Amino acid sequence: MTIDKFEDLEIWKEAREITKIVFKITSQEPFSKDFRFRDQIRSASGSIMDNIAEGFGRGGNKEFINFLSISKGSVDEVRSQSYRAFDFNYITQDILDDLVKRTLKQTKKTTSFITYLKKSQRKGPKYD
Repeated sequence: MTIDKFEDLEIWKEAREITKIVFKITSQEPFSKDFRFRDQIRSASGSIMDNIAEGFGRGGNKEFINFLSISKGSVDEVRSQSYRAFDFNYITQDILDDLVKRTLKQTKKTTSFITYLKKSQRKGPKYD
């Protein structure tokens, strides 16, 4: 199966969901009033999906893998910030649990995708 656009990637779709959840929770008080922290977690969550898209657009597996690794770092950042948000009473235990579950799933799927790309004989349209 050939994927022609990043929007078809499952990991990008799931990253988009994480971003939407983060935006929703950071739009509510008291989180919305902590401007620096709010902006930081929003930026990190957006970076997850944006780096997947940018890497896909590069057209080569090596560059794609690099951007997927950056995306994974942003996933870990969002997970860490989720704990901080819970510790500051900005989110509930249920929201924390959901974010932790989603970010761990995202990390696992991204790692699996990186492994697949490393083993793939096809190096991307840039090198075909």
